[in-house]
Amino acid sequence: MPQVTSALTIPAPATPATTSGAAVGAPGGRRGSRSEFGPLLRTIKEQGLLERRTGWYASGIALNLLALMAVAVGLMLFGHSWWSLSLALPLAVFSARAAFFGHDAGHSQISADRGRNRLIQLLHANLLLGMSQEWWNDKHNRHHANPNHEEKDPDVAPDVLVFNQHQAVGRTGFRGWLARHQAWLFFPLTTLEGLALKVYGFQALFSKDGPRQTPRERAIEGGLLFAHVAGYAALLLATMPVGQAVVFALVHQMLLGLHLGMAFAPNHKGMEVPDPDGEPWGHLRRQVLTSRNIRGAALTDWLLGGLNYQIEHHLFPSMPRPHLRLAQPAVRAHCRSLGIRYTETGPLDSYRQALGHLHDVGKPLRTA
Repeated sequence: MPQVTSALTIPAPATPATTSGAAVGAPGGRRGSRSEFGPLLRTIKEQGLLERRTGWYASGIALNLLALMAVAVGLMLFGHSWWSLSLALPLAVFSARAAFFGHDAGHSQISADRGRNRLIQLLHANLLLGMSQEWWNDKHNRHHANPNHEEKDPDVAPDVLVFNQHQAVGRTGFRGWLARHQAWLFFPLTTLEGLALKVYGFQALFSKDGPRQTPRERAIEGGLLFAHVAGYAALLLATMPVGQAVVFALVHQMLLGLHLGMAFAPNHKGMEVPDPDGEPWGHLRRQVLTSRNIRGAALTDWLLGGLNYQIEHHLFPSMPRPHLRLAQPAVRAHCRSLGIRYTETGPLDSYRQALGHLHDVGKPLRTA
């Protein structure tokens, strides 16, 4: 299974392009200190935007669980009909909602209690999705610490796709073919994301190089992962013939992967890449210059799980999802006052930039 997850963050040249004209301020210098972030942090705290929204999350989680149960009931009622395949789409959408809640719990957005957040994440990641929460947390936290850093961010490590021309050098055979045509293959590859998350979670569980866990933590994680597989298979096999169940599972997982891929893909592609040999950026510049927001209304917020406010999320990872849009005006104004580029664009333009960059990266292999 190719690692599709690392293909979802795509750096590009140092100055990001925004056809929507939403870039605020100049790119700014490469130096940044904590003093740049301090005033913004005080403003956000004074506005109460770091306070938890337990009720909002409780109602959202409850509604999503009811929606998942409704899909399961629908499968019981219509499972033997091929029309049941239409339920793969809502199941993928609500499965993605579960992923977003697991993501938020991993960032301690839901509760101030670490154990409670872990329980919520285990429920949504391991049990409902079959994805290892410890593997995800380890990988995702390294990404947050150094976004778009080629040596430290696992999301831009060369794997199935490559993100800069020097990563494509020397690729031959099938890997070279992938690099040459990766712009065309990007969206098809995202359909593997749902399956890839499961595979890498199980690999990490049984790997000596996986996240550090106590035997009890590993047993809990493993038990829930196997419970997911058993429950998922039991639901499908109890409601439809084997062949139909296999087709349903493939369609569901491909739609889930595409949904997750399209939610994560716009966040950092085409943004600045830190110079490994240059002076380190401060927190504000490191997170703002490497991230892009996606403009949209309430439906966009819902479909992308709040990740369309990527700048605010990276600046304040523990900020509850419903507060991200409320923090945006203060963050934008602060960046403008410092002359730091704040980038926001539409989703279509974001994908256009991503595919264009992937095409340019593979150019040397096409002309060789």
